[in-house]
Amino acid sequence: MATHAERTLEILAQLIGFDTTSHLSNLNLISFIEDYLARHGVRSQRIKSDDRQKSNLLASIGPDIPGGVVLSGHTDVVPVTGQDWSSDPFLLDTRTVDGAERHFGRGTADMKGFIAAVLAKVPDLMAAKLKTPIHIALSYDEEVGCRGVGRMIAKLGDAVPMPAIAIVGEPTSMQIVTGHKGIRGFETVFTGVAAHSSAPHQGVNAIGHAATFIAFLKELAAEHEQSADPDSAFVPPWTTFNVGLIQGGEALNIIAERCSVSWEFRPLPETDADAIEARVRAYIDQDMRPALKAIDSAADVSIRPLAAVPPMRPDPDSPAERLARYLTGANTTQTVAYVAEASQFQEHGIPTVLCGPGDIAQAHQPDEWIAQGELDACADFLNRLEAWAASGNAIP
Repeated sequence: MATHAERTLEILAQLIGFDTTSHLSNLNLISFIEDYLARHGVRSQRIKSDDRQKSNLLASIGPDIPGGVVLSGHTDVVPVTGQDWSSDPFLLDTRTVDGAERHFGRGTADMKGFIAAVLAKVPDLMAAKLKTPIHIALSYDEEVGCRGVGRMIAKLGDAVPMPAIAIVGEPTSMQIVTGHKGIRGFETVFTGVAAHSSAPHQGVNAIGHAATFIAFLKELAAEHEQSADPDSAFVPPWTTFNVGLIQGGEALNIIAERCSVSWEFRPLPETDADAIEARVRAYIDQDMRPALKAIDSAADVSIRPLAAVPPMRPDPDSPAERLARYLTGANTTQTVAYVAEASQFQEHGIPTVLCGPGDIAQAHQPDEWIAQGELDACADFLNRLEAWAASGNAIP
């Protein structure tokens, strides 16, 4: 019989082979996992997207009672376009680097390594006669704003009895993370009036007005940095802003008729994100639009949301933190600046932590990899979870 480590790598190779970049469907991967679970006698159900091209998958092992533990992971990955990979990103490649095994491929760290380790544990969990249920929650579209998991979380307590704890297996190097920042992302579109570049007075340059808006965002960023709490557990300890994409103009000698700016801010748990958004919208409505209309009535500016995920608030000594401490042996916790699905479980009233194999520094990078040692540590974590869930003991 194959060992857990061997099963994990076999499953990981299969998972990496599915290109589940967020703009693509994940249904082939979901079908593979669904079939794998069914072969081991595990019941599962799909919670699909509106267009039915993507799906969450929710599975349960153990008794049909409240109080279980959710092991949550996202199935989508970020693009590889434009990245310089030394091997096929959708083919698992194992190499020895500095005397240690590393497994390369898109999603190995973020976060198919965790999913593979959990799935490899299924036969043991099924044989363990669990007294506390273990739920496996696999989501879609995490990388583009955690859009899929909310549908699945809404089913908890209905599709399965309400769990007591969620563990999101983001790559934390198996450290316990109890808080993360949120995100609000937007596209702001400036509509100008085209003209020949030799006659700028006859047009409205959308790029120029977009530049003014970007300068405003830069001022907001500076304000938040200057008011940072040096005792904050977050790094950096302030709400950050980023302009990630600008698209505009047609040619060097044409006054730009359109320019779009995709931007975000990442609020701390204590930050009033609504107030920040309201301030930006007020600047657009009260300053930018009147300035544009004063030049030409055809000019305008609009804003639309792209992503909105709340921060996860640290909840000291929560049931999730206590169980994670017991399973890892760790005495410390961390916070992170990136966004995850944990806050959505928390908002649903389920105490949650992040804890999973791999280093977040590898995520989204060319030649993404996960160390075998991280997968081994995750296996130990899952072994202890199995023993605890089979014992019927209370949360430590």
